[in-house]
Amino acid sequence: MLVLFDIDGTLLKTRGAGIHAMLLAARELHPGGNFSFDGINISGRLDTLIWRDLLSNAGIDPSTSDHAAFRRMYGEHLRRCFDGEWQSEALVGAIALVEAVAKTDRVDAGLLTGNYEHTGLLKVERAGFNTARFRYNAWADDGTTRRALPAVAIARHAHGRPTAIDASKVVIIGDTPLDIDCAHANGCRAIAVATGAHTSAELASHSPDLLVDDLSETDKILGWITAAGRRPEGSKNSGAALSGLRDRNEA
Repeated sequence: MLVLFDIDGTLLKTRGAGIHAMLLAARELHPGGNFSFDGINISGRLDTLIWRDLLSNAGIDPSTSDHAAFRRMYGEHLRRCFDGEWQSEALVGAIALVEAVAKTDRVDAGLLTGNYEHTGLLKVERAGFNTARFRYNAWADDGTTRRALPAVAIARHAHGRPTAIDASKVVIIGDTPLDIDCAHANGCRAIAVATGAHTSAELASHSPDLLVDDLSETDKILGWITAAGRRPEGSKNSGAALSGLRDRNEA
């Protein structure tokens, strides 16, 4: 199996450090620009798209701007934030679940995120995760929409193997409706966790395969993941009911 974790709101929180660093980078690249995140939806979206919105809102045509320079400046400012007063904080149960997945036989782990690679890895490292646990990843620069990312991670997982893993054996864990959408659009399973900007009720309305309040119940979540890998897509959960977890096959 392959388990793909979202970063912000799922594994960790930075308390606005990313937004702050993006604004600093945009202002450095375009002095005098009136940059603001007012009206910009960032939940579950790719950093490349957020960058475009940030410039467009300031009246700047993104096609005339140096995206590579912005990426570099953003990374530099984010590192300075973490070296200063800002923190990247692992969410409850997240490190334990990543470690449990990584140590489970025939289960691999990766990241599927809207972050750029260098800033995503910085956030994860500063939050205390072992970045070596994430071997098969998909980043903001790997597609134009989040729906494009699962295929990228699956292809990287398949490299050097005789066949690619079946999408039904891939579980995507995230805190936004876009995480659920990209999983189901690619035939993967989705675990929604209500530790980000969306409530359990909001996430439930998008029909995740499993809905959890947080990642604290390591054994139960890992048990659901491994059970999902043993049953065909669309089948009923053959295991015992998972107390405190909401499986759509048992709803």
